[in-house]
Amino acid sequence: MKSYFILNIFLLTAFVASVALNWMGAPNTSRPNLEYMPNMAHSVRFAAFSPNPNFPDGKTLREPVPGTIPRGFHPLSYQATPQDPIRAGEELLNPLSIADARALDRGASVFANFCQPCHGSAGTGSGPVAMRGFPAPPSLLADHAIKMKDGQMFHVLTYGQNNMPPYRTQISPEDRWKAVLFLRSLQKQAPPQAVPQPPAPSESPAAATPQPPAPLASTSSGGKR
Repeated sequence: MKSYFILNIFLLTAFVASVALNWMGAPNTSRPNLEYMPNMAHSVRFAAFSPNPNFPDGKTLREPVPGTIPRGFHPLSYQATPQDPIRAGEELLNPLSIADARALDRGASVFANFCQPCHGSAGTGSGPVAMRGFPAPPSLLADHAIKMKDGQMFHVLTYGQNNMPPYRTQISPEDRWKAVLFLRSLQKQAPPQAVPQPPAPSESPAAATPQPPAPLASTSSGGKR
């Protein structure tokens, strides 16, 4: 019986102590709450460009390990040279199929945002930029553009060509392939362009020069006096 009395007294004391602790720890809007182990919540840190004595070079911002490739980045072993577009056309293949409707829709959006201002909606080079004095680009429906390989077009989108700027920082590699895919669909839907015929040979200068008229035959009077 005595043991039960002692247990009840202990439980009552624990209850009263817990209530008192809860009341003491109640939030007070007039002062900040009490933080236990503040270094765990507010750790000492160094700014990115501040000196740091924990490293031999004294820098906080660390350089990546040599050979590190950022997530989502696909390195290309090409340069903006006249030879590399040809090499890219031989080595790179479009990973997308022209039967992929979603890829075509995305390619149409990329083409409208980045290509249409100069090349026009039909790809003939009649975009609003070209209509306001900028040199018009060649038609993307011409024979030379149709014969370009997908990898060559991808290189041109990446590194630019002539007056066209590079788009490797504005358009992701996947979207570049989708733009090439949409351009192929434009080329397939476009009517065949007439092949210019060479001019007809002109007449020779000798034949074209008018000849002077032949002199008239003179007549003599044969009458007798």
